Amino acid sequence: MNYSYLHLGEKVDPDAYVVCEYRITTDLPMTKAAEELAAEQSTGTWTNISTLENDIFEKYGGRITDITGDIVTVAFPVDDFCTDVGAVPQILSIIAGNLFGLHAIDKIRLEDVWFPRSIREDFKGPKFGASGLRKILDRPEKPLVGTIVKPKIGLSPKDTAKYVYESGKGGLTNSKDDETLVDQKFCPLEDRTTAIAESLDLLKSEGHKMLHAINISTSGHRILETAEKAQSWGAKQIMVDVLTCGFAAVQVLAEDRSIKVPVHVHRTMHGAMTRDPLHGIAMLPIAKLCRMCGGDALHVGTLGIGKMEGRSDEDRDNIDACFDTSVGYKEVMPVCSGGVYPGLIDKIVAASGNNVQIQAGGGVAGHPGGVRKGALGMSQAVDATFLGIPLNEYAKTHDELRTALETWGSK
Repeated sequence: MNYSYLHLGEKVDPDAYVVCEYRITTDLPMTKAAEELAAEQSTGTWTNISTLENDIFEKYGGRITDITGDIVTVAFPVDDFCTDVGAVPQILSIIAGNLFGLHAIDKIRLEDVWFPRSIREDFKGPKFGASGLRKILDRPEKPLVGTIVKPKIGLSPKDTAKYVYESGKGGLTNSKDDETLVDQKFCPLEDRTTAIAESLDLLKSEGHKMLHAINISTSGHRILETAEKAQSWGAKQIMVDVLTCGFAAVQVLAEDRSIKVPVHVHRTMHGAMTRDPLHGIAMLPIAKLCRMCGGDALHVGTLGIGKMEGRSDEDRDNIDACFDTSVGYKEVMPVCSGGVYPGLIDKIVAASGNNVQIQAGGGVAGHPGGVRKGALGMSQAVDATFLGIPLNEYAKTHDELRTALETWGSK
């Protein structure tokens, strides 16, 4: 049966299709490569088969609606997707599945995706979102400013809790475990969570509100139980590594009624998918899925300013996805983290806006004056930027910021 997946120029109903943009690198004519993609991810196979009805291709075949340069737009009928509520695994099998191994295509990258209302309604989105985090912290306008406990692993529960307390005394609103720390022998999850909860309670009694995200990343059948235990031990926020645990881990934590604290989403391992500009999956589709699944805060990159590989335009798109008002979910707090120090704060905020959480690990712990003064340096940089005062000018009357600028400079 001859069927063309090409429907160039067709305007599809946005409520009837999942629309994807792919960047394709190939020696074949782009129309041929695009048809290979649309066929593989919907109704096609490599030879003629005897099990087809006349309308199957028309009903369920992917439709190539645009080819502009190396960008191909494919619309997949919503009926191609299963009726299981919030079925991210099957969604990804279609929009980001076997296509990466096709011989006809040298490289391919999923750049963006738009979901119809019928699929978006299967997801609840964030329980708290950016506004909920701000309400907890009583910080309505300024950027949130946080740290990652350093070294990544190795500190005892007592030392970790001391780090958190010192950070709070330096004015930070947030802190978190690193992505590699969960429940090691040198820092058991229960002991660490309990100790940090005591530090946060002490800070609160002294007039300062702060959140710490406890990393509960574990196997799928244990993650809800682990989150419940962490919450019972005093966790005020939990963290999950979304790509190593799976999107369903975020979703169950956000949607289960027993979990009453915000979910911080770390994107560790994303570079395996996002770093090659011609192959893999861009961060933007990942960000959209994280918001659908219910992440309250999400790492989005440092807009090309920090230590991690990234493009400012792509990171800006990730931030926009956190605040897109058309999808019907609460907004996500974008998190900029990775090689951040006080001298970068004004550049990051200029690119991101004030509705952002900026985090520094070494930029706090590496301060010559110690953790508390490192936290003060970060807090002062955020205050200066919020007030519109140049960092060097503000540093004249704020010693901790001045020392940080002398130590690391500004970009």
